[in-house]
Amino acid sequence: MKTVTYSIPNITCKHCTHTIKMELSELEGVSKVDADEQTRVVSVTFTEPTTEQTLKDTLAAINYPAEE
Repeated sequence: MKTVTYSIPNITCKHCTHTIKMELSELEGVSKVDADEQTRVVSVTFTEPTTEQTLKDTLAAINYPAEE
């Protein structure tokens, strides 16, 4: 398992964090998603077949791109 943390500037409320958690949790291999609207940080624990690129692509697709 691997855990990554991303800064997501577009997070503004609990609805944002709920959307992110729901979308990322649907990916095969994702076991845990934590999102905080105060710090605008998302942490994801996952295994294959999900990759960091899959996570970033999914976040961008739902309009919450990870800050580089």
